[in-house]
Amino acid sequence: MKRLITALCLLLAAGVAQAERLKDLASIQGVRTNQLIGYGLVVGLNGTGDQTTQTPFTLQTFNNMLAQFGIKVPANVGNVQLKNVAAVSIHADLPPFAKPGQVIDVTISSIGNAKSLRGGSLLMSPLKGIDGNVYAIAQGNLVVGGFDAEGSDGSRITVNVPSSGRIPSGATVERPVPSGFEQGNSLTLNLNRPDFTTAKNIVDKLNELLGPGVAQAIDGGSVRVSAPLDPNQRVDYLSVIENLEIEAGQAVAKVIINSRTGTIVIGQNVRVQPAAVTHGSLTVTITEDPIVSQPEAFSGGQTAVVPRSKVSAEQEAKPMFKFGPGTTLDEIVRAVNQVGAAPSDLMAILEALKQAGALQADLIVI
Repeated sequence: MKRLITALCLLLAAGVAQAERLKDLASIQGVRTNQLIGYGLVVGLNGTGDQTTQTPFTLQTFNNMLAQFGIKVPANVGNVQLKNVAAVSIHADLPPFAKPGQVIDVTISSIGNAKSLRGGSLLMSPLKGIDGNVYAIAQGNLVVGGFDAEGSDGSRITVNVPSSGRIPSGATVERPVPSGFEQGNSLTLNLNRPDFTTAKNIVDKLNELLGPGVAQAIDGGSVRVSAPLDPNQRVDYLSVIENLEIEAGQAVAKVIINSRTGTIVIGQNVRVQPAAVTHGSLTVTITEDPIVSQPEAFSGGQTAVVPRSKVSAEQEAKPMFKFGPGTTLDEIVRAVNQVGAAPSDLMAILEALKQAGALQADLIVI
């Protein structure tokens, strides 16, 4: 296996065609991040914490924490107001191969009515996975990007979101997540964008370098590759094949339209069948110019205001342009720019071409 890896390194050094690396096209099955979630208390706030009359779970959590230290709040105290405490949710991503003792970043978000978490500290809180096991412990001082200020007259200003923050390296990993990386004599590569052409090119490239039958396509989105059993050799093996240059298949022809922002993205393979398009705009102008009617002297009449309206219509001249067979993206953009079409006009043109069956692409409005 070491000779094989050395041979692969020499082949890579010899030079390959310009394409995308395999690590940018696919990921290894089982090597993934895992989401963690937790619940805790942020203390040390400057009077911007939860109002416990509206968030009783904050007070309940605080009393439970005190009980663990042998402190019990007397029942005759009444409704305690904890203006410097806030109940928060905690979430983080546990990266693959994370080991106990390593640290990860956590995000803190208020789940009560706290005005701001600025200046607060998160008390020790467990982070659990979907299986209910604790995988990390979070604690530390929050970094809050927003702020909230309020005057005595009721005026208030808020910048960004002060009720959410982060703690860099705020959680310590306590339990590893099994990845299955060391199991079996093969690995599965899952394509980030399923494509039959890309899957075929990956199989052909790997079999060309490693030998026939080493790689097999499972479907258009997955490729199974034989791998050594020894973990050290497996890491060396993957470090080589993940840097192989693969010719990715071209994406399906699409036109993406964002109706809110006016953004239009036209894919590379978009084609137009023969079609003629004309696009103009009709401007209608209505102006009011009232006149004053003054009666003659000694006529007994009264002065009156007589309305007078003026309506005009102007049709903006727009030349017609024609799309020939197999018109490319460059030609579409050039033709539309010649008539000075705005993004909204281009949307209307593309939708009309799609309805006419002349646009050979998927029209997607987001």
